[in-house]
Amino acid sequence: MRMAIKSSTLTALSILSLEAFAAQCESAGPQTPRDIDSVKGDNKRVFSLAPPKEELNLCNIHFHKNAEHKAKDFSIASNDPKYGGFQCNATTSLSAAELAPVEGKVCNNVKPGDTIEVHWVHSSCDVKPGPTLGACLNDSCANPDLRVETQVFLVVNDKNAQDFTKLDYQGQVNGYHQAGALPTNTGTPVEFLGSTTGPSYNNQQCSPLQVSWSVRPSCAKVDINSLARWCEDNAFDEDHAHGVRKLVTDPKLLSPIKQ
Repeated sequence: MRMAIKSSTLTALSILSLEAFAAQCESAGPQTPRDIDSVKGDNKRVFSLAPPKEELNLCNIHFHKNAEHKAKDFSIASNDPKYGGFQCNATTSLSAAELAPVEGKVCNNVKPGDTIEVHWVHSSCDVKPGPTLGACLNDSCANPDLRVETQVFLVVNDKNAQDFTKLDYQGQVNGYHQAGALPTNTGTPVEFLGSTTGPSYNNQQCSPLQVSWSVRPSCAKVDINSLARWCEDNAFDEDHAHGVRKLVTDPKLLSPIKQ
């Protein structure tokens, strides 16, 4: 027999369900991505910041279509229903030459004028660079310190812009696997505690992994031709821009950013 339920009861049940999901997500620890200009965070889970990238092994490089994080310099909300995220503010002031199309597909879904957010993932495990975040773990090191160095790029058709291949894995330095020199002219990186990202997570299904983030606050321009070369041959089997996780705004799911 079908039972009639009052709308007020349904509302109360919905609120309880949302609160249960929020509590479950809160226990997973601080989440990412976030607005890096907002320092507020009330999540109770605390862990130590990972060592600097020079003392960790680069284990993965990948990038997302549009910025997952938000900052003053990349704050234009994307109206793309598939990817979401944010675009660099300078998107609206690119020249015709910078927006000139290129032959063929680049990384399957990238074109001049797009914004991408690149993640250089580093691990305290004794690992070498490889595909997916699984390359950052191994059987004897299942709970490593993880650090993600992050740069948001505006993709342009300009060979004078950043050459992405120079940001690729370059071998070992002092015994640690390292990428090329990351941009130093895009502001002091904002450091905070968070999680892994990507479209498989949300405020009801949170990431349990603990990550130290280092996000540069300004966009840089990257040459789409160099990005195309990287997608054709890299150690990470990366050939496309990934989707984004929706911005996390609930203070209970965020760590405080120390100023």
